[in-house]
Amino acid sequence: MFDRHDPFYAQLVPQREFARMAEPSRFQPVPDDWMVGVSDIVNSTGEIAEGRYKTVNMVGAAVISAMINALGDQQFPYIFGGDGASFAVPGDQAGQTRQVLATLRRWAEEEFAISLRAALVPVRDIRSAGLDVRVARFAASEGVDYAMFAGRGLAWAETRMKAGEYGIDPDAPGAQPDLTGLSCRWSNARAQNGQILSLVVLPTDRATERDFADLAQRVVAASEGLARGGHPVPAEGPAVNWPPPGLDLDAHVSRAGRNLMLHKLFLLGQNLLIWLLFKTGKNLGSFDPDHYARMVSSNADFRKFDDGLKMTLDCDEATRTRIEALLDEARGRGKIRYGLFAQDEAMVTCIVPSALRDDHVHFIDGASGGYTQAAAKLSG
Repeated sequence: MFDRHDPFYAQLVPQREFARMAEPSRFQPVPDDWMVGVSDIVNSTGEIAEGRYKTVNMVGAAVISAMINALGDQQFPYIFGGDGASFAVPGDQAGQTRQVLATLRRWAEEEFAISLRAALVPVRDIRSAGLDVRVARFAASEGVDYAMFAGRGLAWAETRMKAGEYGIDPDAPGAQPDLTGLSCRWSNARAQNGQILSLVVLPTDRATERDFADLAQRVVAASEGLARGGHPVPAEGPAVNWPPPGLDLDAHVSRAGRNLMLHKLFLLGQNLLIWLLFKTGKNLGSFDPDHYARMVSSNADFRKFDDGLKMTLDCDEATRTRIEALLDEARGRGKIRYGLFAQDEAMVTCIVPSALRDDHVHFIDGASGGYTQAAAKLSG
């Protein structure tokens, strides 16, 4: 039978060693007829200043959730950026992708009074500008892998979006995306080593791919001296409390036009059952809460390559000093720009197609602004 799915991404072999993901040879160019989707939240730093970072994170992750649900079993590369997301899809999915992004723009405005930008950019245009979009797959665990991006094409597409090019208009009022599986019911994970350090490192035009790969490997090696490589989520999983801290946000995300107060009451009851399961450690049918919580930690995307290096680390001061020394030296040579932001906690935003499988996805960011605040401090 004819398979309508483009096999490019599905055929890439997931890699297990994160430091080696810095190597340019690990990445493969996406097909020339593909499209790149980019999104971000207008004035995300202002939203954070008003205490809405959990909302910013959730709207950013909603882009990925809606695309996963729209494309079904089509595998495609995507990456979470804190206040937005980027992805690549085959060209024959462009119409459906535009519709999803248009719906999300309307929903974000109506549900949260947040202005979400979105654009869809042909890969051919990126390559005509002298840049590229290359991807690799990093296996965070046996259950899930994440896309890594190189080539500086995503950054170019985002810049063009912010300049008003390739934009997608919002859908009609009342449009509702399918966000099945998107949630934020875990409590934040407090730093055990002193601070949750959000790090964003970007190459400059003076840096070759070899320059940046060498630096990234040194930075990752420095972080490997931390317990569990600086993983900010405990090995046994994050804490579960009742009522969950993100209940109001979860209700807005999952109500799909239903009455907000009634949906909150429903979620309160649902989460009481979930809390009891995790509190007692008892199974419900084939659902094992202890195993699930451990997989949340194993599946977490606390470090990534996204036309640069992004990490959310449970970090001590000595390791931060070593990392900053490496970055300052490279910045002094004009090779990179970087930003750091420290906070007390990390937060988890989840996409769970099924709690009975191990392929649930968990995006990690600092709980007080994370990647967005680090990016605002970029210097070099």
